[in-house]
This record gives sequence, C-alpha cells and structure tokens, in this order.
Amino acid sequence: MSAPATRTTGTLFLVPAPLDFGCDEANDLHQSLPLGTLQTAAEISYWVCENAKSARAYLKRINAIAPLCQSLQTLSLVELPREVHKKGDHNGTFDARPLLQPALDGHNMGLLSEAGMPAVADPGSSVVRAAHDLGVPVVPLVGPVSLLLALAASGLNGQNFAFVGYLPQETSDRVSRIKELESQALRSSQTQLFIETPYRNQVMWQSLIQTLQPNTRLAIASGLTLARARIASDTAKNWRHKPGPVDNATPSVFVIGR
Repeated sequence: MSAPATRTTGTLFLVPAPLDFGCDEANDLHQSLPLGTLQTAAEISYWVCENAKSARAYLKRINAIAPLCQSLQTLSLVELPREVHKKGDHNGTFDARPLLQPALDGHNMGLLSEAGMPAVADPGSSVVRAAHDLGVPVVPLVGPVSLLLALAASGLNGQNFAFVGYLPQETSDRVSRIKELESQALRSSQTQLFIETPYRNQVMWQSLIQTLQPNTRLAIASGLTLARARIASDTAKNWRHKPGPVDNATPSVFVIGR
C-alpha cells in the first residue's frame, strides 16, 4: 500500500513596497526594487495587505515592468483588520491563520504594506507568525527599509540600536520620552530611531532641538529613495542655528545618539 502524498504548502513572500506612498512624486521602481523582487511579486495571485487600494496601485506599477500572472481585477486581496492598524498585531491578540488558507491549499501568497517592508514599523507580524505556526515557508524579498537606510546614513552607532515607533503626541509626554531616549542613547551608546506622522514632523523637530542636550547627535532622513531626499546629521546645538530640515508632507525617520 503506497504512502499518502505529502501535502505541499505555498510560500508567504514578504514583498517590500517603494517609500513614496503619500508623496507627490513616485519612484522609478527600477531604482528602488530589484527586478527579481518585482518578478516574484508578479507571479502571486493571493495577497494580504494593509490597504487594498494602495496595493492595487503598486501592483499596477509592477505590471508595467513584470506582467502580472492574471488581471489585476481577478487577484485576491485581503486587508488586515482596521484594529490591527491602530493597535498593532505584534502582541498575539489577532489570529491571522485563516488569512493563510490559500497557502495551505498550495498557493504562494504575498504580504504587503503601504511602504517599505511589511511587519517592520508596519502591520503584518501576525501573518508572519501564523505562517510559521502553520508550517508555511516565509521568504522576505529584497527592497527598501527606511529604518536601516536612515541608520546607515546617520553616522551613529549601527552596532547597537533600537526602533521605538512613535513618540507621544501630548507635548509634556513627548518631551519626557525624548529625554528618556536620549538618556538611553548616551548611557549605552544605543542609537534610537523613531518616526512621526508626516503632518507632525515640524512639531517633533522643534521638540527635539529644544529638548536634547547640546552635544547629542540628531540625524534626519527625509524622503528616502526620492529625488528630493534629504539626509543630515549634526549636534542639537548646531541644529538650533540652522533652518529646519523637515516639512509636514514627507515621511521622515529621526535618529538620536552620540
């Protein structure tokens, strides 16, 4: 009597997106993503995404370079629930296993956020965790990750660093958090990275240059991979005598350290 056939699952591909989401200019995908990443994405029919509208727009751009395996209208795009966006999905409270049924049926799947690598400063970790629990292989594809690009260009310690997400919106809480992160950076030489909703960039910048100690290093990486990208690093003391390098429209990464 022959042994039953082994069931083969699909693979979950983590597909990076360009960093131009929400910007008034678009990247040339050739400049920010390898052809191999785009070709792999073009062969995927089943997607879990942060936002279906932006996912379709990105896949349409891919189609101009690497033709999609089927029409855009017939692709399966399932959005992560809204509460996942608001509260995050890294704490194990959201069960993403039902989203991976196509992979259990043998189909490759893609995980996509609106910019950069899914599950890094973006939703998606619950899907990756569920894939591991279900025995579905996980393959991250090559593409831009704003946090690492900013860190590499900052001149700060790239051997010991932490990404701390968003800082508080309320002024006094934000100042307290900045002081806490600065203390950690100066005490342990651990570079601290964080982001802000673009329309609050200038408020964040003013809080930083007013709160940080004079010799603390502050770097800003704004509009990464765009033609108008700006990356600069200086002491808080020197920044106080320079024009503000951020606007309230461009995604930016803030970096502090010594």
